[in-house]
Amino acid sequence: MQLAQLLQGLDYTMVQGSDTCEVNDIIYDTRRIRPGCVFVCIVGTQRDSHDLAAQAVEQGAAALVIDHDIPLPPGAAVVRVPFTRLAMACMSAAYFHHPAKKMTLVGVTGTKGKTTTTHMIKAVLEKAGRRVGLVGTNGITIGERHIETANTTPESYELQKAFAEMVEAGCDTALMEVSSQGLKMERVGGLHFDVGVFTNISPDHIGPGEHADFNEYLHYKGQLFQRCTHGVVNADDEHLPALLEGHTCDLTTFGFADTADYHTSGYELLRTRDFLGASFHVSGAEELDVRVNMPGKFSVSNALCAVAVARVLGVEHSAIQGALETVTVKGRAEMVPVSSEFTILIDYAHNELSMESLLETLRAYNPKRLVCIFGCGGNRSKLRRYAMGECSARMADFTILTEDNNRFEKVEDIIADIKQGMRKGNPNAPFVEIPDRLDAIHYAIDHAQPGDLIALIGKGHETYRDRMGEKTPFLERELIEEYAREKNLH
Repeated sequence: MQLAQLLQGLDYTMVQGSDTCEVNDIIYDTRRIRPGCVFVCIVGTQRDSHDLAAQAVEQGAAALVIDHDIPLPPGAAVVRVPFTRLAMACMSAAYFHHPAKKMTLVGVTGTKGKTTTTHMIKAVLEKAGRRVGLVGTNGITIGERHIETANTTPESYELQKAFAEMVEAGCDTALMEVSSQGLKMERVGGLHFDVGVFTNISPDHIGPGEHADFNEYLHYKGQLFQRCTHGVVNADDEHLPALLEGHTCDLTTFGFADTADYHTSGYELLRTRDFLGASFHVSGAEELDVRVNMPGKFSVSNALCAVAVARVLGVEHSAIQGALETVTVKGRAEMVPVSSEFTILIDYAHNELSMESLLETLRAYNPKRLVCIFGCGGNRSKLRRYAMGECSARMADFTILTEDNNRFEKVEDIIADIKQGMRKGNPNAPFVEIPDRLDAIHYAIDHAQPGDLIALIGKGHETYRDRMGEKTPFLERELIEEYAREKNLH
């Protein structure tokens, strides 16, 4: 492919060589250089790969894309653009023949609820007969194939490659979580979304290498609504007017406020052996009854969002109702139905805010005891350990302290830090220490009382545990089910 074909539509200047040169791939990581590629120099939080331009040419790169002056290495075409990240996104779309334009593209942004909401929308669309590819925190899903990713929103080249594979697999819809970093770093550059979705916003991702302050965070979240045809947004969020400033899309609202297009005045919590969720009635633009197979008020809000998105896309009520009643999300308040006597679920909560939200949600079901099993990651901030310890001591009836991914720290040292926080939250809070996480799970099941609600938190969908840098298989759902079979629970 000629370089000029990749650059079509971009504002660029040839600094050296010709744009008629042939290139065979787009690379932004020198570890993946192959002869004949175009190397895109990007400025990262840790390194500016413009400094590696000469090395890239030595390794065989036929062309370079830059956005600031560098010493020009001989033997390669050099293109200058205003911002290389945007250029890479547009070039990647061209390289893969603009796959996103061949599907309905739905993007979901927000501080909390992105993963759950995208899975709800996916379940509804698939119930309606659509073939859906998914990109998000849990990775990329294309049919039965799953690809792990480092970021919620992958780099633009990987994203476009995934879209191309979705098209090849017969997907008619691409559904993705769109992070503020993904918008800021132009990982979704050049894309136009058919539907943009906003769940909620609160201070997060603020600090070095992320966002300077909340206003910047808000600004980039709002960029999605200048890149979509139709916006589906949470009317309950106080920051919505600021987020939508300058929006260019049509809007549909959802929420608990009766001014929202899709709203509910209340909900009923439901708990059975294999169901922990809620039922509610949707009013406003339409009327329908919904049961959602996930617990608490946040799940009702996320389900309302899924209803609104589904109706914007023309999905029938029966598909919406059928999908939401059975939907599950790996590692997000995921119930593991192993006993009629007690309820156990796994969740990815690994900071104080998410832990508090989860325990508050579960407390509303009035369990006999709310049991919390958790640890904290090694080689991470001790403040998180204190805060989570304080939270569990304050909100749980019984706590089982164990390992998470201890990495290169001793689990006993991490638990000692958590206990400091527990003493602050409630010095009399009952707890037990069981350093091995599998032993802790077995202990919780062995000592469960009728009516207990057991929350196993911190790892969620993860498939491993990390001890002293060695990762070994550890999938909690399977381990719980295996032990339940051994104990012959029913």
